[in-house]
Amino acid sequence: MIEIDPLLVRQVIENGKRVDGRSLDSYRDIVIETDVVTSAEGSARVRLGDTVVLAGVKVDVGTPFADTPDEGVLMVGVEFVPLANPDFESGPPREEAIEVARVVDRAIRESKSIDTKKLCITPKEKVWMIYVDVDVLDDHGNLIDATSLAALAALRSTKMPILNEDGRVDHEKKGTEPLPIKGNPLCTTFVKIGDQIAVDPSLSETRAMDARLTVGTFEQDGHVKLCSMQKGGSIGMTMEELERIIHMAEQKGAELRKLLK
Repeated sequence: MIEIDPLLVRQVIENGKRVDGRSLDSYRDIVIETDVVTSAEGSARVRLGDTVVLAGVKVDVGTPFADTPDEGVLMVGVEFVPLANPDFESGPPREEAIEVARVVDRAIRESKSIDTKKLCITPKEKVWMIYVDVDVLDDHGNLIDATSLAALAALRSTKMPILNEDGRVDHEKKGTEPLPIKGNPLCTTFVKIGDQIAVDPSLSETRAMDARLTVGTFEQDGHVKLCSMQKGGSIGMTMEELERIIHMAEQKGAELRKLLK
């Protein structure tokens, strides 16, 4: 992994250019593969530039939460594989991994794209539990958007398991019924460097940033709507910058959703 001086990155960005030659509003090349883990109910591998993440969906039967007795459960977890970045270490999830998982989880949850009531088997007793586990295999920046794409692609490829007569998952049979999901919620991440705003920050751009803003969007009735935001970095943003980012997020979210279709 080649380290680029953050000062050089800032100088290039402030001139309206990027070290890798992209325009400020362009994503790196994206490759999405689904059904890459045969033992999972759904899976996807996403390559965003040189950033690579692998998502797997596991569906099981469990007990609903007390405050939502007739709704299924969605959980997103992220693990940073030590080989993905020299800074990653083995052990419990790092703060950064927890943040990535929460941001991606929030966009899916707040968009209401998964009808959790349809995941109820028996109210107060038995519901479907949807676990999305993401491994970061190679970190070259913008893990949030890569994870968001992988999680959504994996959920879209998920087939619900078949239950035995005793109400347990029949692991000998493959389901064919898709997970009830719509709207395609996705995260789009922008960084502020000096007076410039850039989408899909590389690792070197992330280290040179003043601030970061991730915007979650989804589709509803032919329109793009907002569902979440997450701010990072120590510097604030003006209202004009926020409005500009939101407008760009609507456009970029629509572009990313086309790749899934």
